[in-house]
Amino acid sequence: MSAGEDTSHIRSGLTSQLPDRDPEETAEWIESFDDLVETRGTERAQYIVRSLLQRAGAKSVGVPMVTTTDYVNTIPADQEPEFPGDEETERRYRAWMRWNAAMLVHRAQRPDIGVGGHISTYAGAATLYEVGFNHFFRGKDHPGGGDQVFFQGHASPGMYARAFMEGRLSEEDLDGFRQEKSREGHALPSYPHPRNMPDFWEFPTVSMGIGPANAIYQAQLNRYLHNRGIKDTSQQHVWAFLGDGEMDEPDSRGFLQLATNEKLDNLTFVINCNLQRLDGPVRGNGKIMQELEAFFRGAGWNVIKVVWGREWDALLARDDDSELVRIMNETPDGDYQTYKAESGGFVREHFFGKSPKTKDMVANMSDQEIWNLKRGGHDYNKVYAAYKAAMEFEGKPTVILAQTVKGYGLGTHFEGRNATHQMKKLTLQDLKDFRDHLRIPISDEQLEADPYRPPYYHPGPDAPEIKYMMERRAALGGSVPERRTKHTALHLPEEKAYEVAKRGSGKQQAATTMAFVRLLKDLMRDKEFGARVVPIIPDEARTFGMDSFFPTAKIYNPKGQNYLSVDRDLVLAYKESPQGQILHTGINEAGSTAAFTAAGTSYATQGEPLVPIYIFYSMFGFQRTGDFFWAAADQMARGFVIGATAGRTTLTGEGLQHADGHSPLLASTNPAVVTYDPAYGYEIGHIMRAGLERMYGGAHPDPNVMYYLTVYNEPIVQPAEPEELDVEGVVKGIYLLAPAKVDGPRTQLLASGVAVPWALEAQQILAEEWGVSADVWSVTSWTELRRDGLAAEEESFLHPGAEARKPFVTRQLEGAAGPIVAVSDYMKAVPDQIRQFVPNEFATLGADGFGFSDTRAAARRYFKIDSHSIVVRALQLLARRGEVDQNAPKEAFERYKLNDVNAGTSGNAGGES
Repeated sequence: MSAGEDTSHIRSGLTSQLPDRDPEETAEWIESFDDLVETRGTERAQYIVRSLLQRAGAKSVGVPMVTTTDYVNTIPADQEPEFPGDEETERRYRAWMRWNAAMLVHRAQRPDIGVGGHISTYAGAATLYEVGFNHFFRGKDHPGGGDQVFFQGHASPGMYARAFMEGRLSEEDLDGFRQEKSREGHALPSYPHPRNMPDFWEFPTVSMGIGPANAIYQAQLNRYLHNRGIKDTSQQHVWAFLGDGEMDEPDSRGFLQLATNEKLDNLTFVINCNLQRLDGPVRGNGKIMQELEAFFRGAGWNVIKVVWGREWDALLARDDDSELVRIMNETPDGDYQTYKAESGGFVREHFFGKSPKTKDMVANMSDQEIWNLKRGGHDYNKVYAAYKAAMEFEGKPTVILAQTVKGYGLGTHFEGRNATHQMKKLTLQDLKDFRDHLRIPISDEQLEADPYRPPYYHPGPDAPEIKYMMERRAALGGSVPERRTKHTALHLPEEKAYEVAKRGSGKQQAATTMAFVRLLKDLMRDKEFGARVVPIIPDEARTFGMDSFFPTAKIYNPKGQNYLSVDRDLVLAYKESPQGQILHTGINEAGSTAAFTAAGTSYATQGEPLVPIYIFYSMFGFQRTGDFFWAAADQMARGFVIGATAGRTTLTGEGLQHADGHSPLLASTNPAVVTYDPAYGYEIGHIMRAGLERMYGGAHPDPNVMYYLTVYNEPIVQPAEPEELDVEGVVKGIYLLAPAKVDGPRTQLLASGVAVPWALEAQQILAEEWGVSADVWSVTSWTELRRDGLAAEEESFLHPGAEARKPFVTRQLEGAAGPIVAVSDYMKAVPDQIRQFVPNEFATLGADGFGFSDTRAAARRYFKIDSHSIVVRALQLLARRGEVDQNAPKEAFERYKLNDVNAGTSGNAGGES
């Protein structure tokens, strides 16, 4: 049975399609099974039932697949392990943390601050975290290397509250919550932001769906490191704490198959099922835990449900005819939410009152006792049992579905309310009630003195509870979360690794994609450096000419290659291996970006630097997965992102949704992305070398960057590196490529990427047909030139009276006379980024609008970015200045048939998409 809006009658759903031809015999079988459970326990009964199911299949007896079990705990009470800690001690300091977490947010919401925060998420999830902190989460100093824990973003106040109890944060730090500049030095970011708190947080999670994806790929990377012999990660575990509402985000569920296929039993999802979204119930008419159980079970995960606390055990043990379980199965989430917003009497009447038998079961219980029937996610024993089972389960990833109450313990104004997520502060009475509930030793007078600033509570480092807490963390390897950046030294490639980029392609033609691939192959051959490269390819290796990597580097697959490959006799055969270097992620751009993030942050999470090089269709990078790259920037990933088949007119036949005319602009919005649009292989070589030096050379003040290079599939003759190359200009964004060879009216042609050959052709036409002297500049990065210009303006603004620094592009173009025509295979806004920093008259040619399928020459003529368009635009500017004949532009326009797309000649038909 699958789980949809109606998940009732789970047991009867197995038999309702068949007649019971012998009820007496049926009753005997059920009685016999009940006796087995009673005398031998649930574990033995479980084995017998599984054996019968297996035998039924062998005998062709059809048994329906059950993907949803009853709405009860997966682990029976008689199979729960003994809780190993001092539960009362842990409960006391957990109460202090819950108080401090709520006060942190409440104090940040006082009238003169008002920066907000979230109280209810951690209040409901505190037990889920504390069982982990006290018994499972291993720190960096653990002999096994430590775990990676993806904390639920909105629960961050709880992590700060624990760090305060551990002495890692002060009261002044807590009061800096969400005031990162105004309280600099004592500031806490709203959510897990490693970039803003680099010694504390490891994983940014608050953008819904990215945490689950990144956790899966982190678990994969741990196995990748282990299988390739880089680091022993066999004892490390990845924990991801998620919300049930968050699971509606496609990225939250979209990568489950990877964890299943690779048997990532080093991964556990803990889904906090408080049944609420930000605005209301997740499934008011249904049951989100049942739905998620079916989804994960169907995806091949091990599923553990923690639905009810220990107070329900006696009631369920007396539920001989499953009437209570029936009601549990049939009650929708909307009702469960309402029950926790009402009272014990309300629950007696509306839940237990659904059946005379269940109403009689609680007849001797007071309303308060009924109210104290806890959800499973608030019970230390139940949560511990689930975590222990998850850690011991082999062969599959585990998901723990834990039912909780959002705003648990915060009082009637908060618990289970639709608006609880947006509620930031407590009334004076709420404070008193919450204090009483948690038994915090703070007086009424202290609360009444300033209701906007109720005191935090810490009993002092010598309190037995604090000593116990610190002993638990010491035994587990130190504090969590913690981020460290000390890593194994990375030996950068030798000079000879870049020689292939400097040589050019001789008489052969090669696209910049191929020039890049040849360079990458030599970098991977470097004895010291090559093994640290992680190529990430989303099922387009053949498109990018990277299938040549398959036989040597091999594709990573922890299972190896257990089939007879169809191309086994070919030189470029498809090869998979547990020691494979290539992460071949399939048709999966978001998953590839998550893999990039895991590899690009390995220097911090594992102390082992890797250099991910992720290559993809440029249109599908920052347009489709920009939020993942933003999270990668927050996590301070390092690596190279290669936007292949770039440009709006260069991919020809692929059409509108493949025609990238804007990815450099999208990339420019990410401060951690350094964007380049190189024209030649030797430019790529210098850019890659500068990038590696920045990331791992040890001298740059900001090594936590990702380099985005756009490369094209149009083959051209790749020139050898000029003898007197302006390397600084290549790296900083612009250099003089081809000075004018004739005297005449002066103009400057600025081009990037695939447009550089058009500018060189325009230079020749202007000289030979119009007597115009044009210099051609290769602009390797419009974006970096703009950033440098803006930085110069900012420096001048902040230092009035000081001599203003000239932007690099301004200095480079000093003495370059005449108007500028700027061109690229992108929309006009890309070259226009530098317009304000150039004193010359400035005109831009660009491919604005949607792309389409056609020949390169026709597309470039349509957008007016080809060589003849450059000529006409330059002549227009010169004519306006009176430096060429006024009729020259019109004459050129007609001569070159600029409005005839079939008259275009810029580009060739080579290169496959």
